[in-house]
Amino acid sequence: MVEKHTKIAVIGLGYVGLPLAVALAKHYQVVGYDISQPRVDELNQNQDHTQEVSSEALQAAKNLKFTADEIGIAEANHYIITVPTPVDENNTPDLTPLIQASETIGALLTRGDTVIYESTVYPGATEGICAKILAARSGLRLNDGFFLGYSPERINPGDKVNTLSSIVKVVAGSNNQTARKINAIYQKIVSAGTHLAPSIKVAEAAKAIENTQRDLNIAFMNELSMMFHEMDIDVLDVIEAASTKWNFLKFTPGLVGGHCIGVDPYYLIHKSQQKGYFPQLITTARRINESMSAYVCERILKLMALKQKHIVDAKVLIMGLTFKENCPDLRNTRVVEIVAQLQKYHANISVYDPWVDTKEAEQLNQPMINQPKQGHYDLVVLAVAHRQFEQVNPRNYLKSDGVLFDLKGLLPEAWVDERL
Repeated sequence: MVEKHTKIAVIGLGYVGLPLAVALAKHYQVVGYDISQPRVDELNQNQDHTQEVSSEALQAAKNLKFTADEIGIAEANHYIITVPTPVDENNTPDLTPLIQASETIGALLTRGDTVIYESTVYPGATEGICAKILAARSGLRLNDGFFLGYSPERINPGDKVNTLSSIVKVVAGSNNQTARKINAIYQKIVSAGTHLAPSIKVAEAAKAIENTQRDLNIAFMNELSMMFHEMDIDVLDVIEAASTKWNFLKFTPGLVGGHCIGVDPYYLIHKSQQKGYFPQLITTARRINESMSAYVCERILKLMALKQKHIVDAKVLIMGLTFKENCPDLRNTRVVEIVAQLQKYHANISVYDPWVDTKEAEQLNQPMINQPKQGHYDLVVLAVAHRQFEQVNPRNYLKSDGVLFDLKGLLPEAWVDERL
């Protein structure tokens, strides 16, 4: 049964907004809005290049329409904003997409409407920045003319197990009545249930620390990989042994990219510094993880030197370009930094990733190939643990004296010359 009185507009149709819109359309009339006309055209053809939603699911969503025209969402009475919240070149929060979305929706608001934000921000941003823009553009007052909610996204790109419906949803509102109303909406689509936070600031802070905690744990593993390499101990063997204890958290070393883990801590750091406290542990973890691409390149170059292989003019195959396995997401991928640093040594780089759209890779200036050549490369770096790479032996791509570096610990140890 589709509720007629609740009309929802989802603003931003990326990895977060599209699955949300499809799920909500099972219960409500939904319009998905995106500023990209090509994205809207793609979805209207029941295609999703992010591979988060199948063509069948899009076709079945009869109560869902897509538009790039603001007029198409003017009749909504609930707006859910799911736009990106990146950082700039100085790792300072860039709220431009959020501000622009708030200005757009503010101009459309009518009395009684509710605006819900899912974008990751620092504590206080939703009420301190977004609500003020909504009020200024609409001429309405918060908790009188319009109402505010916050429910941070927990989408994990490429994960077909931990999906929108199976992850508990944190929900908060600008007052108790609004919080309960928003909570009821999300309860219809989240089978795992919801958690009603006492305030929007608490919900904002909870989201920020979720990914900051992961950043800290990965930084610890990265530092262990550096330490144990100097001791001639394989860190993955150490982690495997330690994880036999019931309360050991099994993280592994590697590059930290993507839309969340490498970005969200900077939002927390930014707000904390504004309030006069400089977070030392979080900042140190960020510094360690930011340095990992340079460290990986250093390891590769030393390995090549020990094998008496020249990096200059070497034919190098990088296997994987995305920020994580089994998804096409290139946001903040650190693999491009490895490519760039090896190119400084005049290596001839070829990148192979069966998940990546060639046009998107071109925007990152990455030299993609359709298929690696057998027996052709001096160096192969397995950078991303795509499931397709488990089905091949990358040594087949190497010359007889070629070198294989496994960044992800995906391959049998006997196959590789070194692994992170």
